[in-house]
Amino acid sequence: MNGTTDQTRHQDRVWSVAEHLDDVLSKIDPLDPIELQLLDAQGCVLVEDITVPVALPPFDNSSMDGYAVRAADVADATESTPAVLTVIGDVAAGSGELPGIEPGQAVRIMTGAPVPPGADAVVPVEWTDGGTGQGPAATMRAHSAAPQDAGGEVRVHRPAAAGAHIRARGSDVTEGEPALRAGTVLGPSQIGLLAAIGRGTVRVHPRPRVVVLSTGSELVQPGEALGPGQIHDSNSFQLTAAARDAGAIAYRVGAVADDAETLRSTLEDQLIRADILVTSGGVSVGAYDVVKETLAALSAEEGTVEFRRLAMQPGKPQGFGLIGPDRIPLLALPGNPVSSYVSFELFVRPAIRALMGLPEVHRPTTPAKCTEAVASSPKGKRQFLRGSYDAEAGTVTPVGGAGSHLIKAMAHANALIIVPEDTTEVPAGAEVDIVLLG
Repeated sequence: MNGTTDQTRHQDRVWSVAEHLDDVLSKIDPLDPIELQLLDAQGCVLVEDITVPVALPPFDNSSMDGYAVRAADVADATESTPAVLTVIGDVAAGSGELPGIEPGQAVRIMTGAPVPPGADAVVPVEWTDGGTGQGPAATMRAHSAAPQDAGGEVRVHRPAAAGAHIRARGSDVTEGEPALRAGTVLGPSQIGLLAAIGRGTVRVHPRPRVVVLSTGSELVQPGEALGPGQIHDSNSFQLTAAARDAGAIAYRVGAVADDAETLRSTLEDQLIRADILVTSGGVSVGAYDVVKETLAALSAEEGTVEFRRLAMQPGKPQGFGLIGPDRIPLLALPGNPVSSYVSFELFVRPAIRALMGLPEVHRPTTPAKCTEAVASSPKGKRQFLRGSYDAEAGTVTPVGGAGSHLIKAMAHANALIIVPEDTTEVPAGAEVDIVLLG
C-alpha cells in the first residue's frame, strides 16, 4: 500500500524547469573521443593539447612581389638617384634551389617565396622600374609581366630597411609552442591552423547522432494532399533542423502512426544509429498517447523512461529516460509545434551540446525591456513567450499569443521571453530576461 502511495505521489509531482534540465544533464556524458579527418572535425570539441611541430612560417619568405636585395645596397636610393642592381635570377613560391646574392645584386621574388641567401630585405615592385629601365611609371606593367632573363638591371627608387617585407621564420608560431588546447571548439580558423602545422587528423568528441520522429495518425508528409482531420507533419522537420543547428548529425524518421507496436519497432530499429532520440507527441493524458504506453513497455525491459509534469508553459508534459542496451537518452516532447520547439531549446539542445563536450551548453540570456504588457501569465508556471528582440534598442516585443499551436509567431521570433513562476503580469517597459535563439 505504501509503495502504491509513494508511486502516486511521485507521478503527481510537478517538476520545475531547472529540476528537469538538471536531471537530463546529470545522465549525459560527452561521447567517447574518436580520430577524425580535419573537415569532419569542424564544430567538434578537441580532446588533446596540440603543439606546433614546426615553426610557422617554416622559412623566411617574401610578403610582396618585388626584388630581394641587400638593404645596404638600396640605403641611399631616391627617385632622382636610384640604386641600380644586377638581376641574377628569379625565385617563385615553392622554389628549392636559391641563388646567393652578392653586393650590387638582386633577385626577382614572388609573394611567399623563400628569401635567398645574402638578401635581408625585399623591395616591392612598385618601388622600382620593374627591371625595364623605364622608370617607376612602368612598374604596374612589369608587375604582371613574365620574369626576365638573369643579367638585366633593376632601378630601385626607395630605400628598404633590413627585414622589410620579409615574414621571418617562426614569426607566427615557434616550434613546440602550444597551438590549441583541449576543449577548443574547432571552427574554420582552428581547422586552418591544424592544416598549416601538418595535422591531417585530430581527436575530438564527435557530433552526436540525433534521431527525430513525430507521432500521430493525423500527420501527413509535406507535399502530400490533406485528407479530413489531417495536418502536415511540421515537428519532425523543425526538430531535425534544430538538432542540426545545435551541432548534431540529425536523422529525420518522420511521422509514426498511433500504434504501439509500430512505434516500438521503429524506436528499436533506430537505436543502432542514435546517440539521442527525440520524439514529439503522445506524452499527455490523452487516450491515444501511445508514446507513454510504448515507452512504459520498453522501460520494463531495457531502460527507464519517466513522464512528468513541469511547471512551465508551453511544454507542461515531458518524458525523459534511457532506453536500449546502451542506455540511449530519449526525450519525449509534447506534440504542439511551439511546445515542441520550446522544449527542444530548453532541454534537448543542452543535452546535445553536453554530448559534444562543449564548455557552454545553454543559449545566452540577456535582459531587455518589454515593449508591451504581458497579462495573465499563469501563477506557479514559468512562461516562455515568443519575442522579437532588437539588440540595438535593447527591447523585446512579444510575437503572437500564448497559444502552443501558433507556429507562425515562432517563425518570426528570435528570442524567448521568460516570465517567472511568481509573476502574473509584466507592465510595458519592464525589464525581462530573454533567451536568444539566433
